[in-house]
Parts: sequence; C-alpha cells; structure tokens
Amino acid sequence: MNSLRIRCRNNGKRISVPFGSNLYDVYALADLQMDYGPVAARVNNKVQGMNYRFYNNKDVEFLSLASSSGMRTYTRTLFFILAKAVEDTYPDAQLLIGGSVCRGYYCELRLGRPVEDEDVRHIKQRMQEIIDADMPIHRMQCPIEEAIEMFQQRGMKSKVQLLESQDDLYTYYYRLGDTIDYFYSCLLTRTSQVHLFDLIKFYDGLLLCVPSQTEPWRLEKIEVQTKMLDVIREHHRWQKILGVQTVGELNHAIQKGYATDLINVSEALQSKKLSNIADEIAERGARIVLLAGPSSSGKTTTAKRLAVLVMACGLRPHTISTDDYFVNRVDTPRDANGEYDFECIGAVDTAFFNAQMNALLRGEEIELPRYDFPSGERVFEGRKLRIGPDDVVILEGNHALNPILSQQIPDEKKYRIYVSTLTTIQLDDHNHIPTTDIRLLRRILRDYKHRGYSAVETIRRDPSVKAGEEKWIFPFQNLADATFNSALLYELGVIREQVMPILEQVPERAVEYAEASRLRKFLAYFRGIPGNQVPPTSLLREFAGGSTFKY
Repeated sequence: MNSLRIRCRNNGKRISVPFGSNLYDVYALADLQMDYGPVAARVNNKVQGMNYRFYNNKDVEFLSLASSSGMRTYTRTLFFILAKAVEDTYPDAQLLIGGSVCRGYYCELRLGRPVEDEDVRHIKQRMQEIIDADMPIHRMQCPIEEAIEMFQQRGMKSKVQLLESQDDLYTYYYRLGDTIDYFYSCLLTRTSQVHLFDLIKFYDGLLLCVPSQTEPWRLEKIEVQTKMLDVIREHHRWQKILGVQTVGELNHAIQKGYATDLINVSEALQSKKLSNIADEIAERGARIVLLAGPSSSGKTTTAKRLAVLVMACGLRPHTISTDDYFVNRVDTPRDANGEYDFECIGAVDTAFFNAQMNALLRGEEIELPRYDFPSGERVFEGRKLRIGPDDVVILEGNHALNPILSQQIPDEKKYRIYVSTLTTIQLDDHNHIPTTDIRLLRRILRDYKHRGYSAVETIRRDPSVKAGEEKWIFPFQNLADATFNSALLYELGVIREQVMPILEQVPERAVEYAEASRLRKFLAYFRGIPGNQVPPTSLLREFAGGSTFKY
C-alpha cells in the first residue's frame, strides 16, 4: 500500500498521504488553523503525540491547547523541561513535581538547604534557554529492563520502582538532549512549542505556572490556597510515615502483603483528622455545620461519619441535604442553552433555607422539606425538627459554602468544611495523578453500580460537571474553617479492580474512548487490592458499595 486514506474529524476532509506519514504531514494537508498549532491528536479516538506515524487508514481529530488532552500534553512537556533545567543547574538536587495547587503545580526542590530566589531565577533562565534552543523531544522505545538500567544508573529511584512493578516487555521513554525521563503519555515534539510559562518561589518550594486552557495566551491567575497547601504537606508527611509516596512503592508494599496495613493506617489517619474537626465544632459551640465540595468528593459519607464523631463529643447531630431546598422545577433558572441549570445557586430557595435555619436557632420547631426529584416539587411529609443547646445541624451540598446560601445566619453559629480529593499518590517523582481523575473514577464506579449509567455517559457529562464546579464550588473553598482531604492513599488499587471492566465496555467508535483509554492506561500501573479488605465505614464504600451507612 503506497498511500493511506485519513479522515480528519475536525472538518470531515479525507486526506491521502504516503505510507509512514506522521500527524504533522496530515495536518499540513487538512486546511486547519489552530493557534499555537496542534499539540496532539485523537487517532481512532485514542490520544497520540504528533510524532505518531500512519501505517493504516485512520480517523484523526487534531487537539489544541483548549482541549483537556492538549493542555495535559503541554503541561507534561513543561515538567520535562523543568526536570532538565534542574538537572543542568543543580545536578545533585531532587525534583518532586506535585499536583495542582493555586492554579499552578507545586514542586519540591531538595537541595539540602532552603530554596532561594536566586535558585528559582537560575532554573527559570535555563528553562527559557531550552525552549529558545528549539530542541527536539525524542520518544524512544526499548526493552523495559534496559530502561530500568538507564534510570538506575542515573539514580532515578522512583522510575525504577514504577517500571519494576510493571509486567510489560517493552516501554517508552523520552530524551531531551542528554536528559532522559519517563512520562505515561505523550509530549510535544519540540521545546519551542512551549510559548508561555512562569516559575516562582512558593513557600518552601516552586510553583510552575501554566497557560489558561480557555485563554492560552495568558497564564492562569494564581489563587493563594494556604489551607489546601497545608493539607498537601500533611498528606506528604503521612506518606513518609507509611513509606509509600509513589505507585512503585505502593505496588511493592502490596506484593509484600502489606495492603491491609496500608488500608488500616490510611483509614485511621483520615478518621483522626475528621475527629479533630468534630472536636473543634464542639469547642466553638457551632450550631450549623456547612459541608461542601466538588462532585464525588465523598461529601455524603463525610457528613455521616462526622455526625457519629460529633455525637461522641456529647452533641446530637441532624444531617440535612441542601438539595431538599431546591426551588420547584418550574422556577429553576435556565442556562444559555435553555436547559434547567440545577448547578447554580438560583436553583436553591435561599430565602426559605435561611428562614428555616434561623427558626431552628431561635428554638422553634420546623417541618423539614424533601425535594421530590421525579415530580420536581418540594414536598412535606411531617418530618419535624427542633434543636436545643446540644444539637448540631449538619448541612451537606454543593452550595453549602456559598455565602449567599447562609447569608442571614450569624457567622458565630456556622462552621464551614470543604471536602475534596486534595492530593493523592504520585506515579513517580515527575508524574502526578490529577485529583480530578480520582473523582471521575469514583463517579464512573458509583454511576455504574448505583445509578445505572455507563462509563460513556459519565465521561460525556464530565466537562459540564467540571464547569459547574469551577463556577459554583471552587471559588468558595477558602472560606472554609476546615479542609478535609477525602483521598485515600490505597484507593486506586481497589478502584482498579472494579473500574477496569467498566472502562473496557467503552467502544472504540465512541468519542469517550480516548478518555477511557487514558484512565485504563494509568490504572494499569497499580497492583490490585481486593475490595473486601476495605472497612464498611470507609468513605470509599460510598462509591464501591458495601457501606454500613444508608444513602
């Protein structure tokens, strides 16, 4: 076969190219215009780097920085450039690239001394030199034992441990000049394709700033999130105590038979944190606890466990969902597409909510509503509530931290909690796992097991879920009195066993196949942990099933 037929999904054009052509060759013939060029492409609904070559007829959709996959490709490339810059300027230093915080990526730089402004300036300057040099980024393939030996010789322990725990015969790695590294998905092909970044000193480490996905000509605006950073540091301390900071170390512990110990300690650490929050609620004399967080953070189980711990403090808890205060469906605001916007604060009857909460605080009896989702109406079923000096109302819902919701309730009566998967284990020193992926996997599992939705349906809704969180949840997280990290160190080992078969049901012809394939790829790095080892009170049971709590 001398020529191939490529169908471009961006414009429907069918393109004839020679056997062995790459994605750049196809793009040149596709008559497309993309700001900053294509950064990656979906080939038969699977994301590939632009160095991908064609040996069969394929469907192609080119991806820009405005896509999630494109931005991940850009960000991973920045990680590689940062790693090379550190290697070039401080050869004996250790760089740990962490997760997203403050709209950037928090990185630890271990120099054996405190990081100074001058250190950051040197590294940033070297990064810019690498970018300006327009250096090629090579994707290399070799037997996995050769890659392990290369990384071993360079003292890259976390990569050695990760690859040693895999069963593959061959693997890929990347080369930039004389620097090598491992990344679990594609990168840009040349350093000059990085058009914008910043590196600043941030607390005791670095903050790598990246372009906005929606406006890639500008950097994301830094949002100071001190409480979240404190949680991340605390989690890292826990990881050091357990001796498990990367997937390679987790897999090694599982293989050695320590999975149950990891589960028990992880659960105990999380319970201790929640117990401290319950103690603080009791000490403050708070009467209304407002608990919010993004989708699949485990808000419901957190509220139920908190109720038990508050009771252990000598108080009587009453758990209420803010969903029961929705306005009737006919009064629900509509979005730009004319659809009901259930995510906005206008979907909640805030006046009625404030009236009922203040009535409770005055010692009056109220009749609690229940929102009937099938009919779209508020109903009353005779559920009465009156609270005394030893009662606490725990309110859980997406808008619980929004000041509009509780604007008429005195601040001294309120205690606010933000719940989310704020950090998790790293693949290795330079490969973080986005916490949004943890929540998406939880949601895929929950929707499939408890709501009858396929993985295709859950993945398809994910962008709208994230857009709602950006608008209605994340802006208020800094208002919280306490921040609770609902991530569990071991959970991806358990989720792997249950989610893999669900993701494998996503057909290749579906657009969602690309995301399902990506999730399957990184889950494959984990050794499985049987779900029966998870305690029945665990937050993970909200998604995996088998909880002692009723939902």
